Amino acid sequence: MIRRMRLVLIVARPAVAVLLGSYAAIGLADAGRGEDPALLARVLVAVCGFLVFSVACNDIADERIDRVNLAGDRRRPLVAGTAGRREIQIIGATAAVLALLAGATLGWPVMLVLAGGLVVSAGYSVRPVRIADRGALAALLLPACYVAVPYLAGQFAVGPIRSAASLVTLAGLYISFIGRILLKDFRDVRGDALFGKRTFLVRHGRRWTCVFSAVCLGAGAALLLFSVPSPSVALVAGYIGGAAVTLGLLRMLAADRGHRRDEVVISTIAILGRGMLLLVLAHLEMRQAHWAAPRYDVMMAALALVVGGQAVVMFRHGPRTRYTVAVTGEKQLAPL
Repeated sequence: MIRRMRLVLIVARPAVAVLLGSYAAIGLADAGRGEDPALLARVLVAVCGFLVFSVACNDIADERIDRVNLAGDRRRPLVAGTAGRREIQIIGATAAVLALLAGATLGWPVMLVLAGGLVVSAGYSVRPVRIADRGALAALLLPACYVAVPYLAGQFAVGPIRSAASLVTLAGLYISFIGRILLKDFRDVRGDALFGKRTFLVRHGRRWTCVFSAVCLGAGAALLLFSVPSPSVALVAGYIGGAAVTLGLLRMLAADRGHRRDEVVISTIAILGRGMLLLVLAHLEMRQAHWAAPRYDVMMAALALVVGGQAVVMFRHGPRTRYTVAVTGEKQLAPL
């Protein structure tokens, strides 16, 4: 049982789950129900089910590529031999059912959003559709799915979208995610090129990938600051600071300094991206709760310091693998 729970946790990709959970929470807060933890929990169950299904499909479809890019990586159960294809298929199917059931409790619009997301995720990874091999279309469609499903699930759990500003927020989140998802290809470039997966990085190279990522991240940040109601000085300063550091890191990434250095820089950018979303979410929540200005400013400054500290630690030491699963047949589990 413990082994199976760890396996589900690995398939859920904790960092990605936090990201999608942030989108769902922002959607809920944007709809005026950010202070309803019970409703947020129900939305998160549905979103996590969608994510686990999506990752399971992708891991099964990309097993050969991952054996080249991520040989021996215990975070990829099929590659590391810690799980079989049948086990991952069962986890994915169960997660899809869970997502639809949880969505049904939130209303038919949420269930339709989740059903559409599941279909798109399957088409992204599974042949004969296999959108992942279709270059620009893949770079545009996957972010749309990963952003729109959680954000719209949060919105529609409350009711119909009531303002154009919410659509601008969704566009900002989507464009920012495009800028981030392009960076994932640095880790996978060898296997992608070997198996004919025409990613933006494979087709255009390191420098132009970083340039396009910077444009997307900058445009997404601008749209978010424009659409967020009553943006404060603290929010704008935090966002501009995070964007400036991100641009500096992208400039560093444009020069090839080895795989390990790429991993450190990209992981640091990911922390900054999640931190900037946290600032937006905190702003929406505190404005709805009518926090006084001094208390609001102290909280925003504290969040910015925490995110900045995590980014510094990541940049100095790099990412560490905490969650692993024992190889099938072993009696002992690998430590956390």
